[in-house]
Amino acid sequence: FLPVLVMMTAPLGAAEPAVKLMVFGDSLSAGYGLQKPNSFTEKLSKALQGQGLNVNVIAASVSGDTTAGGKARLDWAMVDKPDAVLLELGANDGLRGIEPAASRANLSDILQRLKSKGTRVLIAGMLAPPNLGKEYGAEFNQIYTGLARHYKFPLYPFFLEGVAAMPHLNQKDGIHPNPQGVDEIVKRILPMVVKLVR
Repeated sequence: FLPVLVMMTAPLGAAEPAVKLMVFGDSLSAGYGLQKPNSFTEKLSKALQGQGLNVNVIAASVSGDTTAGGKARLDWAMVDKPDAVLLELGANDGLRGIEPAASRANLSDILQRLKSKGTRVLIAGMLAPPNLGKEYGAEFNQIYTGLARHYKFPLYPFFLEGVAAMPHLNQKDGIHPNPQGVDEIVKRILPMVVKLVR
């Protein structure tokens, strides 16, 4: 009777609908400079499978995107109707020295629209490049904590935690993670992503 039991129970687990997780960001999560299997979304998908979770990871990141770009394309991206969104935007705003108030307003607009749809969100924070000065950095770095508090969404404080300024974990440009760097990011952010999709 054992084989019959296995055949009966296996489809029940398979029938569970996959949670749709959309990664909505820029080149850091789009896998700039990497082969597709080494991209953040691919490695995150495998890590979630390793946790026994049925998650369909939707890659919706665009290299070079700013918070304004994300705001402009959000409706198009939401056609996939994700259950949850990992929001990773702002690095290019910082690199271009965009006024932090503008970045905050763009991210706030995105978060407001996601909240109105009942979408679960994990905000991945970013830190300003140090060469833009202390004042800019202080204002920029407060964007994410303030928005997370306001919208009551969980915050992963710094997407590049443990990888930024570590030459052996970055590509030659010193900005984008290499495959080992992506592994480090996935390992660190995974517990919060697991909570998000569960």
